[in-house]
Amino acid sequence: MPQPSSEFGEELRKRRLGAGLSLTALSAVVHYSKAQLSKVERGIKAPSRDLARLCDAALHASGALVGLVAMPATGTAKEAAHQGIDEEEWVMRLSPDGSSWFQPVGRREVVSAGAASLVSWGTGGKGRVSTTGGGGMLDASRSLFMHYRRLGQSVEPGFLLPGLIAQTHTLRELSAHVGTRTRQEFLALGSRYAEYIGWLVQETGDEQAALWWTQRAVDLAAAGGDRALAGYALVRRALVTLYQDDAEQTVALARRAQSSTLPTRIRGLAAQREAQGHALAGDFDACVRALDRARALLARQESAGDAPVIGSMHLPDSVGMVTGWCLFDLGRPRQAAEELDRQLALVSADAVRTQVRYGVRRALAYASHGEIDHACTLAAPLLDGVAAVRSATVTIDLRRLARVLSRHSGHALVRQLEPRLAVLSRLPVS
Repeated sequence: MPQPSSEFGEELRKRRLGAGLSLTALSAVVHYSKAQLSKVERGIKAPSRDLARLCDAALHASGALVGLVAMPATGTAKEAAHQGIDEEEWVMRLSPDGSSWFQPVGRREVVSAGAASLVSWGTGGKGRVSTTGGGGMLDASRSLFMHYRRLGQSVEPGFLLPGLIAQTHTLRELSAHVGTRTRQEFLALGSRYAEYIGWLVQETGDEQAALWWTQRAVDLAAAGGDRALAGYALVRRALVTLYQDDAEQTVALARRAQSSTLPTRIRGLAAQREAQGHALAGDFDACVRALDRARALLARQESAGDAPVIGSMHLPDSVGMVTGWCLFDLGRPRQAAEELDRQLALVSADAVRTQVRYGVRRALAYASHGEIDHACTLAAPLLDGVAAVRSATVTIDLRRLARVLSRHSGHALVRQLEPRLAVLSRLPVS
């Protein structure tokens, strides 16, 4: 948790007086009480990062105030332990109560454990898949992948992960029994499955496992001759550091993924992530430049052919949505709310996870701007979706929303919303 900071308080007071604002006037702009601001200025109360962002924007501090409360990340998005795709076995256990368990095991460990300890089914490793059969399997697996991604919008990750892991394993193993060209296609598709698994695992709150799956995706893609996915893995790692509030690492990882040798879509998505990192740091100008670069790159992206789309397939205008996201982190909640209003109107009602992810942030933006009743009205219909998708990343913003609303318990709509909001903001994920 942030600690009381006399340095932040002194800088806040100096900049407030320099702007000719009283505590009452600043309170009206940032929608925090005069008493709370006074305690922060005197170093009695710790400033939250949300308060720092609002004050930074109100006083045109260009990130100086945000930088004074920058918290160390809870971890770093280091490379997951590397192990080649042919050097491990995957063990998965499904229980009658619906729980599941997954563990990668080195093949030496499998041998030392003894054949009697494992039950296996296989072809003996000498069979081949016909060209027709391989093509049919690829088509079916591509279609299945799209169905999984659609399902992922409306159900919690635990329902999908066992099937996705099994399908990834199947593609990996079948790649050893087909010709070279078909093998590359199997491995490329397997890498996309693994990358999606990594994202879903992050939604459960397990960042290290998410990074492990992202590395598996890179390994599978590289084995199939595709080195570009390693660039997108940097974008995925930057998402982990983004949710750790580590602006510096987020920007650094995203910049590494903008090499001119990478496909334009990956570079465009990396520029979007860089913008989010700059927003965390309170750097408005750098954020806008990165967003402009992202829009230019994504406008001229190459066709992916039959391959699944990298990144979200449920955002009609991803740069617009990320702009709304960034404006909130830049301490401009009203502008953020208006942009998110526009973007959410374009998102399909069936894309529940996307509606919930950005809808909660929109409600948070309105609440932070002092429009409490409207924030509650927007948040209330999202709560069923929050319970359905059980997202660790959405829960982060839900907790922030609960904290903002708790300062306004006199509102009838807040009192109605608080009990369920309290339960869902502590929601354990599968």
